[in-house]
Amino acid sequence: MSFKAVVIEKTDDVQGVGIKQFAIDDLMEGDTVVRISHSSLNYKDGLAITGASPVVRRFPMVPGIDFVGIVESTSAEGLNAGDAVLLNGWGTGERHLGGWAQKSRVPGKWLTPLPAGFTPEQAMAVGTAGYTAALCVLALQDGGVTPDSGEIVVSGAAGGVGSVAVSLLASLGYSVVASTGRAEEEGYLKKLGASRVIPRDELAAAPRPLEKELWAGAVDSVGSTTLANILAKTKYGGTVACCGLAAGMDLPTSVAPFILRGITLRGIDSVMAPPELRARAWELLDRTLDRSVLGEMTSVVSLEQAVEAAGDILKGKVRGRMVVKIED
Repeated sequence: MSFKAVVIEKTDDVQGVGIKQFAIDDLMEGDTVVRISHSSLNYKDGLAITGASPVVRRFPMVPGIDFVGIVESTSAEGLNAGDAVLLNGWGTGERHLGGWAQKSRVPGKWLTPLPAGFTPEQAMAVGTAGYTAALCVLALQDGGVTPDSGEIVVSGAAGGVGSVAVSLLASLGYSVVASTGRAEEEGYLKKLGASRVIPRDELAAAPRPLEKELWAGAVDSVGSTTLANILAKTKYGGTVACCGLAAGMDLPTSVAPFILRGITLRGIDSVMAPPELRARAWELLDRTLDRSVLGEMTSVVSLEQAVEAAGDILKGKVRGRMVVKIED
């Protein structure tokens, strides 16, 4: 039996991507088969499909670092056929065949029950980007940053992680400063809950070790110079949650923010986060995220359209979240 999937192949260092029939016998090891209804387009998917970065560790590969669907068969403890489940990370779309397909076989321990408050489409509108944003917000809360502590800056605010972070923080009562390189998105970001919007250039100058203290915390998906400038402007005792490297893997700063202001830099890994932390993140999303606001930041595309949009997400041209509907 075969099914439809986006397949990335590579021959003699030449990478190709197409929608093909994929054999179910070629699915990877796992105790659970899921019939997928939706996935999403994330930055890492863009890297995989375009080959802009070597995130794919085996070929052929089905991209898609997350998915939602119904369990078709399982021998995993605590799971039953018919259960609605979702998956974020765990190396899918990189080392393990991912979610841009009609079926996937994975270890049952990778799956999270679909929260009752989310439809499948909404769960993928959240997706790995939104789940990562929730992990960032939890890191700020665990670091003692409250709405009374001061403003929170969110970099890359019009992107997937940034959009959900802005909405979550605003819903929790935080005053959010949204940083973006797209001036035309100011109205969108304020609709999500940002109290003010600053241009990306304010965080792009050559960083100094310390600057005037402006905010109590941050959610950063950009890295490099942007993260260095955020650290330099964070208040004493603040927490910065770092979850991305869109601008690069370097960090041109010094130890000054850490030893002179007691700032905490929290690295956020969404791929291998333990189940209990994932459960906390999804509980926060289910309890806090405004579904109407989620709808405002979401577009739904086909597999074909998602492949075409892969390059756009790397160029920062994709606003909010893009759900990939897997057609029957």
